[in-house]
Amino acid sequence: MYTIQSCEPFHSAVAGVSLAFPLLESLSVAAPTRPVRMVCIGNALGFYQPAFHPKQSGRDYELPPLLEPLAPHRNDLTLFSALDHGAKGGHFAIHSYLTGVMNTDAKSMPEGNISVDQRAAETVGGATRFPSIAVGSIDGIHGGCLMSWTRSGTRVPPIPGPRELFRKLFITDSAADREQYQDRLLVQNSILDAVRGDAKSLERQLGQRDKAKLDEYFTSVRDVERQLALSKQWADVPKPSPAHKEPANTGFVSDLPVLYDLIALALQTDSTRIATIEIAGGFEASALGLKRDYHALSHHGQLQENIDALLKLEKYQMEQFARFLAKLKATEDGAGGNLLANTMVLFGSGMGNANAHTNTKLPIVLAGGGFQHGQHRATAAPLCNLYVSMLQRFGVKSDRFGISSGKLAGLDPA
Repeated sequence: MYTIQSCEPFHSAVAGVSLAFPLLESLSVAAPTRPVRMVCIGNALGFYQPAFHPKQSGRDYELPPLLEPLAPHRNDLTLFSALDHGAKGGHFAIHSYLTGVMNTDAKSMPEGNISVDQRAAETVGGATRFPSIAVGSIDGIHGGCLMSWTRSGTRVPPIPGPRELFRKLFITDSAADREQYQDRLLVQNSILDAVRGDAKSLERQLGQRDKAKLDEYFTSVRDVERQLALSKQWADVPKPSPAHKEPANTGFVSDLPVLYDLIALALQTDSTRIATIEIAGGFEASALGLKRDYHALSHHGQLQENIDALLKLEKYQMEQFARFLAKLKATEDGAGGNLLANTMVLFGSGMGNANAHTNTKLPIVLAGGGFQHGQHRATAAPLCNLYVSMLQRFGVKSDRFGISSGKLAGLDPA
């Protein structure tokens, strides 16, 4: 199995010799900055609730079977068992996991159905090569790979596997390819200029309803313009070169730990500060020796045989999540700390009980990110309140997101 190892910290060098200044008391040197990061992980079918939600709240809770892999990280995370969006629709509502808003209701919301990762990415600008990275198995059934949404209501297409993710993060194009890329950017800019001019001329002839539709179109154009500006900024900057071979795609079950490793490396190299990973309904249960597929097992019908098989699949997901947290905790952030301390890692689903097709009492875990952790919180609240707290921690100056009523009470910085 392909595994990414932690990279050594970067050093300044002169004539091939690594140098480090001694501590000079007469000079006031600013401490290295610690950028805040965000990773959002979700699956399409939730978790078997009796084995996920603890029975006790507060600090002295007993870990349920599915959460046992998280025991080493108990003080680095908070469990939530009563947060949701008040959504209904089963599979047709899971796309609201990171937005709080159904796409059918987006037009009535001030910020549409933008997802929390993309809202945070809007503030990053050109600080990193990629404002955000979205990863997920290619599966259109049961709402798969629908976690990330832009302000204009466009789904962010996921990178489908570790090979494609590795190439995006670490393979630098040749000089000829970069020249062709620059030419394409010029053509795209010219097309946008022409489209914008035609739309402005048309706007003067439209009624109010059509003007509203055109405004949505302009929002999409601005998204494209922002992407083009970032592309031009980073076009000639070489990508990091990790001393690792390009991984192969072997199926999403065996690829999952590799994807987690690549995300950790992307954060460490500051290629991005925001990432999402989605496990869709096509997760290959057969790779774990199971005879029925993931979706069929999630609709277990209270049959113990099906529940046992489902728990095996869900336990694997939890083990890989715990392994990811351990990797972040063991990886230096370049400023004297570790990545987990300044990376908010959200884990959960937009589905509460797949067997009953409910979207309430969502399985939610928040780890790291500089918050006070170590509790199970069973107090009901909008999940979007948690997202407000996360966005504020990220530096977004806003007290609302989606259907929030404010930030989440009691989730305080460490």
